[in-house]
Amino acid sequence: MKKAAFDHKAYKSLIKCCFFFLLIVASAQAFAQQTRGKVEVIKDPLVDTLIAKRFTLNKVTEGVLPGTFSAYGYRVQFFSGSNRKDAYNAQARMQNEHPELRTYILYSEPNFKVRAGDFRSRLEAEKLIQDIRNKFPSLFIISEKINPPKTDADND
Repeated sequence: MKKAAFDHKAYKSLIKCCFFFLLIVASAQAFAQQTRGKVEVIKDPLVDTLIAKRFTLNKVTEGVLPGTFSAYGYRVQFFSGSNRKDAYNAQARMQNEHPELRTYILYSEPNFKVRAGDFRSRLEAEKLIQDIRNKFPSLFIISEKINPPKTDADND
């Protein structure tokens, strides 16, 4: 009986040794695969053209002169409603009263929002609110990305 128990333990330790040996050999093979190779990238030549075009489009945005940039500032929202005609009428009234200000119509479903001005400080926006408080019932100061101020070509 003792011999059978011994043989059983011997087989068990032999299997463990074989498994350990296979584990060592497999890990050595995994580390042996670290040789440096050569990578060849094949791409369409139009990719470079698209990247160059995107770069130029990002430099010159619509309505902004080249070399200028936009920054965060304030605008005054003076109309919010679901009727497009009312939004355009409110924009026209603001343009008649303050032609020097830029106005913007935004549509976020289901409402139209009309905003005016590109103010760098909140104090400038507050001043506009004081001027138009009796003409427009609901006024809000909104912090968002603004366009640079208009430049005069005659002022060189």
